[in-house]
Amino acid sequence: MLPRICHVQVVGPHRLALTFTDGHQGVVDLGPLIRSRGGVFMALQDPEHFARVAVDRDAGTVRWPNGVDLDPDMLYEAARAISVGSEAHGEGH
Repeated sequence: MLPRICHVQVVGPHRLALTFTDGHQGVVDLGPLIRSRGGVFMALQDPEHFARVAVDRDAGTVRWPNGVDLDPDMLYEAARAISVGSEAHGEGH
């Protein structure tokens, strides 16, 4: 099992800075995921609703008030691709 999320912060439109239980930090752009899905994911297109994200400590992932949660393993892998340090220096993608 991969590390779980212990802290989340909204850092831009559909972008979350995540901290994991192993100390790894990274930024994940959820825009493509949100735009490609309907149903409960449509609420996440609203910046005010998106900003209501919180850590679900039991599941070790992020969750929104409308019940949307995301696979923490997928988020860990995505966050490893862009670290907070490289994002702050304009590196990454």
